[in-house]
Amino acid sequence: MLFSAVIPCYNEEENVKDVYDEIMKNEEYFKSHDIDTEILFVDDGSKDATVAEVKKLIESDKRVHLLSFSRNFGKEAGIFAGLENANGDYVALMDADLQDPPSLLPKMFDEIFNGGYDCVATRRVSRKGEPKIRSFFARMFYRIMRRIAKTDIVDGARDYRLMSRAMVDSIVSMKEYTRFSKGIFGWVGFNTKWLEFENVERRKGETKWSFWGLFKYSLEGIMGFSTAPLAIVSVLGLFFTFLAFVAIVLIIIRTLIFGDPTNGWPSMACIIIFMGGIQLFCVGILGQYLSKVYMEVKNRPIYIVKEKI
Repeated sequence: MLFSAVIPCYNEEENVKDVYDEIMKNEEYFKSHDIDTEILFVDDGSKDATVAEVKKLIESDKRVHLLSFSRNFGKEAGIFAGLENANGDYVALMDADLQDPPSLLPKMFDEIFNGGYDCVATRRVSRKGEPKIRSFFARMFYRIMRRIAKTDIVDGARDYRLMSRAMVDSIVSMKEYTRFSKGIFGWVGFNTKWLEFENVERRKGETKWSFWGLFKYSLEGIMGFSTAPLAIVSVLGLFFTFLAFVAIVLIIIRTLIFGDPTNGWPSMACIIIFMGGIQLFCVGILGQYLSKVYMEVKNRPIYIVKEKI
């Protein structure tokens, strides 16, 4: 059988050789189970020497392949391109920074062979070495997603997983432009085994994810797999309509009893500003969903390949 390792990369010149070496440490296991290997690096428009480092590996090992984008399309595009171009009967998706330990691959294969699973996925049981504020918001995101999402998303889940050909084909068949892979993995179903491991810090270089980037990515997940924000908008509308009706009744009663005093304009101004803010917030949520529809109907390609080796 053929095993494909898909590795999306963005400015990872320092880690390309290391992740290759770590995967190759499992070569004896692969040989003993009659598994052929291909390693597909997906370069997401890197500005450093990532492509050059991959080409060095290709010169020494023909099992290494390269897919290079014309510009930076984002990690989700890299994941989709890698899965779409992988030829393996089983496909593993992993990061290039070695936070996804290739040493787990034999155990993942054993679970698939002996447990009858379609997918073996990984989740972190700790966030050692990660900023506390980032860990807090990450946990809150998973908690919210478990409550509102129409898909199974496990707390601490990584993109690192080994999948059968059938599962990969089902993921690739979903051509949506705005992608959130963690949600897609759960949405397609299939029998999944979860492996837990302690957090592994990046070996070299710095993370490419900023707090703002992660925040926007979390919004993609919420809006891609839940309509709860739209329901919240509807509930807010009903609540404030009821509140306004009660206020009108109270004002009428007050006017009939005490007359029509002119004081109260500061409180009225505050109410108007508050209501205006609520309305803008609701319009913003609707705009976010509309923007997703706008990007989908354009039908632009998810990625553009500049070079393929």
